[in-house]
Amino acid sequence: MPDSYEWKKKGETTLAEQKKQGEFTLEDYYALPDEQRVELIDGVFYDMVTPYTTHQIAVAEIGRQLADFIRDQGGSCRPLVSPVDVQLDCDDRTMVQPDVLVICDRDKIKKHCVFGAPDFIAEILSDFTAYKDTVLKLMKYNRAGVQEYWVVDLENEVVVVYDMTGGECYTSAYGMDQPIPVRIFDGKCQIHFEEICEEVRSILQRG
Repeated sequence: MPDSYEWKKKGETTLAEQKKQGEFTLEDYYALPDEQRVELIDGVFYDMVTPYTTHQIAVAEIGRQLADFIRDQGGSCRPLVSPVDVQLDCDDRTMVQPDVLVICDRDKIKKHCVFGAPDFIAEILSDFTAYKDTVLKLMKYNRAGVQEYWVVDLENEVVVVYDMTGGECYTSAYGMDQPIPVRIFDGKCQIHFEEICEEVRSILQRG
C-alpha cells in the first residue's frame, strides 16, 4: 500500500485530494464514491478487490447456516454478511467490512453500520487479503473484543478458529471434512462445509 492514497470525491470528477496513509478518518471514508470499496484500519485505506464466486458461495452458505440455527433456537443474535460497515473501535479511524458476522447485542446495529465489535466474524481467505486477514485483522478483532474469529481457506479446505474470549487468543485448525463448532453458541451450532467444498472444487476445475 503506498504512503499516500488518492481518490475523487463524490460529485467532483476533476478534483482529487491526497493524504498520507494513517491520516484518514471516517470523513474521508464517506467522501469516497460508492463504487470505490475500501476498508479503513487505523487511518489507513486498504483496497477491496471484487470477490471470486467461490468466496461469495462460502459467505452465503455460512451466513445461511448461522441464520437457520439462530432462528430454530429462537435466539436474539443477528447474522449479517458483507458488504456491511463495522465501526469496530467506535472511533473515526477504523471501518471494516467482515465477510460474515454475528451480533448478539442488537443495540450495536445502527442504520448505516454496526457500531462496535461483533461477537463472531468469519473472513474468507484470498491471495489478496491473506496478510490483512491473518495478521492485521486478527490483532484488531482481538483488541476490539470480538469473541470468535474464523479464517476460512477454501483452496486448502481448512478453517482456523481463534477463540478470543476474555482477551486471550486460542487457535484451533479444522479440516472441512468435519462439522466445525461455533464457540459463541457453545458448539451447539456447527457449520458444515461438505457441499461448499464440492461446489468450490467444481468451479476451480472449470477455471
